[in-house]
Amino acid sequence: MDHLSRRQRLAGRLGALDVDAVLVSRLANVRYLTGFTGSSAMALLAAGEGVFFTDGRYDEQSRHEVPDLEREASMEPPAPAILRHCRRLGVSRLGFERHQVTVAQHDAWREALEGIELVGLAQEVERLRWTKDDDELRVLGAAQDATDAAFDAILDVVAVGMTERQLAARLEEALDQNGADGLSFDPIVAFGEHAAEPHHTPCHRALAEGDVIKLDFGALVDGYHTDFTRTVAFGEPTPELRKVHDLVAEAQQAGIDALRVGAVGRDVDAAARNVIAEGGYGEGFSHGLGHGVGLEIHEGPSLGTRSDDTLPSGAVITVEPGVYLPGIGGVRIEDAVVVTEDGGRPLGSSTRELIEL
Repeated sequence: MDHLSRRQRLAGRLGALDVDAVLVSRLANVRYLTGFTGSSAMALLAAGEGVFFTDGRYDEQSRHEVPDLEREASMEPPAPAILRHCRRLGVSRLGFERHQVTVAQHDAWREALEGIELVGLAQEVERLRWTKDDDELRVLGAAQDATDAAFDAILDVVAVGMTERQLAARLEEALDQNGADGLSFDPIVAFGEHAAEPHHTPCHRALAEGDVIKLDFGALVDGYHTDFTRTVAFGEPTPELRKVHDLVAEAQQAGIDALRVGAVGRDVDAAARNVIAEGGYGEGFSHGLGHGVGLEIHEGPSLGTRSDDTLPSGAVITVEPGVYLPGIGGVRIEDAVVVTEDGGRPLGSSTRELIEL
């Protein structure tokens, strides 16, 4: 990963932000800019120079993960060291991530960083993260490969009487066996009427003939998350659920077709949502169409009815329409899609046709 060029992109924004440096404290952003994978870190980034701060537990780890920045690893509070480096670098206006910092932390910094004006910034690093570089696309592709392979494997173990929790455990095992470092998030496994819940927590409900099975999961590889949903039929589905599956698949394709550089999130959402509404199930689609994936499972840009996010080339974003019928079941189909100059390119290869087991 080219962390230096990422820091240079952020440094190029300092003038527009009217600050001399930025103190990055959100861990996903620190990792994006430095490569550090631990649980305690900040980075002070000025034009042409930066300092990495962590606690004593990560002295050795940061030595090899962050070899190209000056490092401060100490069990003492970092504020005095931050002040010292701000003075050395001539920083008088220091940007900070206002969406990450608590009021208590801000008050402590304001007292400790004498002579430094603190300037709250919006999601500057997060916006840089919207566009994935070639290394990130490679890792996300590997995560999707593991996800697709796990999906293929899990279809062979589904059986009458298996519970949602048991299938979720087998899914985690399949991800591990196919190259995942871990789970992107706790899997959603929903049988039958439980599939009407967009975010169902697996329970001891047993699988029966005629159920639909909704599987929403993803692989974590090298810190990057993917997100994938399929709804399959266990036995003969009801005519309505078959109809709904066809409608959701059509809506998803409409959403993918609407993806392009410069498209606005709410317009892409509308392209898919209109298909479902015209099919008579508009009230059953109760969430946004999608979200970005990367170092976090939910990041920008977003696809929703109120989203004014403009999609850049290289964004990786989910397209996941769904229809949910209380007491009956539901269908969601989801893929992570790369935004390119030529349109949307799904990362995965799993079929979107209805699978009947």
